[in-house]
Amino acid sequence: MIKTDVMIIGAGLLGCFTARNLTRYDIDVIVLEKEDDVCRGISKANTGIIYSGYDHKPGSEKHKLCVQANEEFDRLCSELEVPFRRPGSLMISYGPKADAVIARKYRDGIEGGVKGLRLLSGSEAEAMEPVLAKGITSALYSSETGTVDPWELCIAAYENARDNGAQFIFGSCVTDVKRNDSGFTVETQGETYFAKTVVNAAGLSSDSIREMSEKPLIRLFPTAADYIVLDRSAGSVVDHVIFHEGEDGKGLTLVPTVDGNLLIGPTNREASEKEVQECGMRTDRGGLDALKELCAEIVPEADLSRQIRTFGSLRPNPYYVSLSEGDVIKREDNIKDIRITEDDGLFSLIGIKTPGLTFSNELGKMVAERAAAHAGKTDPNAAFDPHRKAITRARDLSYDERAELIGRDSAYGEVICSCMDVTKAEILEAVKRGAHDFESVKRRTGAGFGKCQGSRCRRRITDLIVKGEQK
Repeated sequence: MIKTDVMIIGAGLLGCFTARNLTRYDIDVIVLEKEDDVCRGISKANTGIIYSGYDHKPGSEKHKLCVQANEEFDRLCSELEVPFRRPGSLMISYGPKADAVIARKYRDGIEGGVKGLRLLSGSEAEAMEPVLAKGITSALYSSETGTVDPWELCIAAYENARDNGAQFIFGSCVTDVKRNDSGFTVETQGETYFAKTVVNAAGLSSDSIREMSEKPLIRLFPTAADYIVLDRSAGSVVDHVIFHEGEDGKGLTLVPTVDGNLLIGPTNREASEKEVQECGMRTDRGGLDALKELCAEIVPEADLSRQIRTFGSLRPNPYYVSLSEGDVIKREDNIKDIRITEDDGLFSLIGIKTPGLTFSNELGKMVAERAAAHAGKTDPNAAFDPHRKAITRARDLSYDERAELIGRDSAYGEVICSCMDVTKAEILEAVKRGAHDFESVKRRTGAGFGKCQGSRCRRRITDLIVKGEQK
């Protein structure tokens, strides 16, 4: 039996940031992940928006964490060397019902201390984004809205947590969690662990993980979403993140990403059982067609022929449930604020959805503090280093900087992925850090995210992975 102070189940954004913040203490931490890499579940597929906080009721946990996290995000990304930008956002409306929603969000934002908000007329919004369809009746501008790549952020948190002492064990599916007098026994297919404290950050499985040792309280009823990504040549169509508030409640979101693409989405539809099993990677043709139709209506100049990929995702909608004669009964209203269940040492993060990406570090900090206290290990780790060194990206360097780098390492002069300008040196460094297949290299370097989606570089990258692993 392997013993630890804190066991974290799940290596998505919340699991990795909880691990990172736990390593601020003098404490033993093990993270179990059923997949073969971090960020392979619901954390990987979303808009990548860092929200400013006006979407949430003032005084709610979501609002407080979102505002605090937004203010800290530049510092966080600087520590972890993760690309981050603040293009700001425009929420636009085309009618009285949507105008009322925008006015309410503005009032909530001002009451909650959200910085950088301005209520605009339609003509002011059209002047800021001339490509939008005419007839905007009002808009809400937020200067603090940002964008980040969720997988880059998660990988950075993982690497920093690992470098500070957290142990990650991949391909380890939890089959049972049993409570005993001094802690928990956690079973996987091939190993038994004992932990004083358990943090359940298992994403879509978080409700079932909790129910291995506790009575049902919250269950997830996921909905699905579809997204479209346009090539970088279309990324400059809009300068801001665009939120379209529709009169019928259905809207559109446009995101100029940190890599220069344009992300369109999401839809909101019922998830099939197969989608839940595959963690939402499937898309729906009807959903994608509806996205294209709405995009053509709101942004007529967007060239949808530049589509390079689509992807699906799941939203883990949490509902309270009750037991009735052995049956689990779903209550009417879903849980709108953050709900962390604390069952005497078992901390469960069930159904943390938008804006979970925004406050993943802040929530991880909160949970880490409580978990460390329960484990009785609150002494600081004097060796903790919040900084993580990113893989040097040749495409971000000037001509002279790149020439100097090639002089030190000739592998930076060999481009493997021409679409994204990713070099051999970057791929080898990703393999050195633990990338073991094309997908894990792709998410660490950007190789394969361009126009050809890896059709021209996949084989060369696979060969480099094999050679790198043989060293």
